[in-house]
Amino acid sequence: VCCPQAKRRGVSGWESSLRQRPTPRIIFQAGISFHHKKKKEDNNMKPKKEVNNLLLAFSTFNIGMGYPHNCKLFTRHCNNYPQDGKGFGLGELVWGKIKGFSWWPAIVVSWRVPGKRLAISGMRWLQWFGDGKFSEVSTDKLVPLTAFSQYFHSSAYNKLVSYKRAVYQSLEIASTRSEMTFPSNERSTLEDSIKPMLDWAFGGFQPKGYEGLKPKEKAGNHPILHSELPSFSCCDFSKFCLACGSTSVSTFHALFEGGLCAVCKDIYLETSYMYDDDGYQSYCTVCCGGREVLLCGNANCCRCFCVDCIDILVGPGSSEEAKVQDPWRCYMCLPHESYGVLRRRSDWTLKLQQFFASDNGQEYDPPKIYPAVPAEQRRPIKVLSLFDGIATGFLVLRDLGFKVERYIASEICEDSIAVGTVRHEGKITYVHDVRNISRKNIQDWGPFDMVIGGSPCNDLSIVNPARKGLYEGTGRLFFEFYRLLHETRPKEWEDRPFFWLFENVVAMGVNDKRDISRFLECNPVMIDAIDVSAAHRARYFWGNLPGMNRPLVASSADKLELQDCLEHGRIAKFSKVRTITTRSNSIKQGKDQHFPVIMNGKEDILWCTELERIFGFPVHYTDVSNMGRGARQKLLGRSWSVPVIRHLFAPLKDYFACD
Repeated sequence: VCCPQAKRRGVSGWESSLRQRPTPRIIFQAGISFHHKKKKEDNNMKPKKEVNNLLLAFSTFNIGMGYPHNCKLFTRHCNNYPQDGKGFGLGELVWGKIKGFSWWPAIVVSWRVPGKRLAISGMRWLQWFGDGKFSEVSTDKLVPLTAFSQYFHSSAYNKLVSYKRAVYQSLEIASTRSEMTFPSNERSTLEDSIKPMLDWAFGGFQPKGYEGLKPKEKAGNHPILHSELPSFSCCDFSKFCLACGSTSVSTFHALFEGGLCAVCKDIYLETSYMYDDDGYQSYCTVCCGGREVLLCGNANCCRCFCVDCIDILVGPGSSEEAKVQDPWRCYMCLPHESYGVLRRRSDWTLKLQQFFASDNGQEYDPPKIYPAVPAEQRRPIKVLSLFDGIATGFLVLRDLGFKVERYIASEICEDSIAVGTVRHEGKITYVHDVRNISRKNIQDWGPFDMVIGGSPCNDLSIVNPARKGLYEGTGRLFFEFYRLLHETRPKEWEDRPFFWLFENVVAMGVNDKRDISRFLECNPVMIDAIDVSAAHRARYFWGNLPGMNRPLVASSADKLELQDCLEHGRIAKFSKVRTITTRSNSIKQGKDQHFPVIMNGKEDILWCTELERIFGFPVHYTDVSNMGRGARQKLLGRSWSVPVIRHLFAPLKDYFACD
């Protein structure tokens, strides 16, 4: 049974962050073999299959035309103005503001579009560009889109693909209404397309200004409404974006014959490896969107396909046929490669890795690309974790649903060992000092599928004035990782996937960073946990995990604001906190060293349970062995951010067995 209810924007309590992607869906499944679930409004997709191009040609659209069900953005607008005298009539382009989010471009819509009640006096229903979500917003928090230079958020534009996409969509509508044209070609990137639009917007939308942005009357008579959608059966699919139908293709689709435009490519990079609590992909395998998706019934497959892609690409009514199949096998698991016009690439495993392959530096060859393992051939994973800490790696693997056959952890801190032993019920084998692990040990324990670790950063961090560098003190422990990494690599005759990950602090000397890269033969990826948690935690990651360079995107379970991490009755003074280390004063914020929490009118430190939430750990995860607050903070200060490691490990679901 599917729940159609949709949660409105702006009620999650994020106090002052940039606009975040909302909860993608609420699912209720009846029965163990019912693999059909309905999502709420697609939260980041453009309308599909050329419909986007049709809708952007005019500012209004008759919702009864029968286009795909998720094409609700820019729909059903008319020229009726509200009777409260506060302006902002239907179809107007605006900047809107709701609590917890920055100003965001939107369009005023009728209450019928989201299927809600009439807006109360002084309020308007908005549909946000970029994700298609709806909110009821006070007119006091609305300004015309023409106030572009005052409300454009350059930081959000540079950091958030969703914000850039929203600005692009709003300016396309604005340019169409103003009858402005901008140069473009099939190879244009999103940056190339939006730059002249931004110049026009910052210049005041001349020559027509505000008048040019008003919604057109009688748009239902627009001749384009009567045009036909293109036929896909006879098309060269390399010239079309499979996700939206655009002919401005910038790259290939990794799994199926066809392409992706610049915007959809960014979306695909962001969301194709996002997984929900049920272990399935959060979005459609074809378009990384979809309001309603079908889950593959193959035991080791975690893919889903939206009904729009199925009905449009496979054939009308195909989704209804799929719903009655028990179990239903997806188009990646079925034996044939072609279903309707949806054609699976014969070399999709290689194409998938090429799609995510990143340029890690000119002086190093790209890492070896391992083809994905067919679902029925995947086996449990074996891991060697060096400098394991509090078993973050094991925790994330289990959270993602991986079957872990063996997890060997090298750790010398007794408190860390106690946490891992108690919380994971003895499933981790501890071997203590990394320097005592021999080649024979590796042969006895292995073969390993993955080696992970992050050597101590005390003698590498430039924050430490007494640091000894990479070649002295604890810095030399990096070479223990390097030694054991080479001991565990598959031999030349072994044909199996092998992955590794090394982490360390960003604030290290440039020569130390270059030396580490030279030994590991790759450049690092810098990831800051601020995008998926309530605290800054920038770290370098070297490795060969698939898609390490893809954008870091928060999931619905991530706690992005400090207030979300606090216990009842406690108030956050800051939305985010600085990097939390082993030192107690790292909790204090700002140049005046304020405590980050107010309780009973007084400043207070962060409690241990709150620190655990900030790092993404379960509450009371470190509450073992009668450890005090200081000891628990030291354990957390040396640990990895759980959402970041989840982001890095998620692509491994294509290689190893899951529950």
